[in-house]
Amino acid sequence: MIRIMIADDHPIFREGVKKFLGSEIDFSVTVEAENSAEAIEKIMNEDFDILLLDIGLPGRSGIDILPEVKRLKPNLPVLIYSMHPEERYAIRALKAGASGYLSKEEDADKLIEALRTIHSGRKYITPSLAEKLAFEIAEPTHSVLHETLSNREFEVMQKIALGKSIKEIADALSLSVNTVNTYRARILEKMQMKNNMDIARYAIKSNLID
Repeated sequence: MIRIMIADDHPIFREGVKKFLGSEIDFSVTVEAENSAEAIEKIMNEDFDILLLDIGLPGRSGIDILPEVKRLKPNLPVLIYSMHPEERYAIRALKAGASGYLSKEEDADKLIEALRTIHSGRKYITPSLAEKLAFEIAEPTHSVLHETLSNREFEVMQKIALGKSIKEIADALSLSVNTVNTYRARILEKMQMKNNMDIARYAIKSNLID
C-alpha cells in the first residue's frame, strides 16, 4: 500500500482526492494538513510514502516549505499538485527538490500516473515541462528573468505585480516593511527593471499572476 499525505487548504478538494485515490487498490491517504505549519508538524511526526503538496497553503507557500521538507525527509517523494500553470512554478519546484509537478487542470488519471512514477524513484515531468528544462539546459544564459529570483523574492514580485502595497505585502508574508523593501530592491536589480509598473507588465506578459 502506498501511503499518501495531502497538504491542501481546501477540505472538499482533499476529500475528493481521497475518494479518487481510494478507488485504486494500491493507494491510501493516511495523513492530511490544511496549512504549512500543520504540514511541517505532520511530516516530522507521521509515516507515509508520498507528499502531495499544494502551493497556495495558508502561512508559508508549498514552494517555500519544500526545502525544509527535503531537509527533514531527504528521500520523501514530493508531487506539487497545483492550480497554477507549469510555467509559473514547475522549474522552481523541481530545483527546490520536488519529484514532479502536476496542474490540477490535468485529467485525474495523470495524478495516478504521477504518483506511481515518483514512488518508483523517478521524476514525473510532462512533455511541455521537459521542453522547458531542455531549453534551460541548452541556453542557461537565456533563462527567463524571474527564475533568477529566490522563492521569497518571487512571492514578493507577484504581490507587487498585483498592486499590493509594501505594508500589505509585509503583513501577508509576516515580514517587516524594511525587509520587503530590500526584496523589492533585489527584484528590480535582478530583473533589470526600474519600477513596480515594469514588474507588473512583466508578470502579466509571463502569466505569473491571475
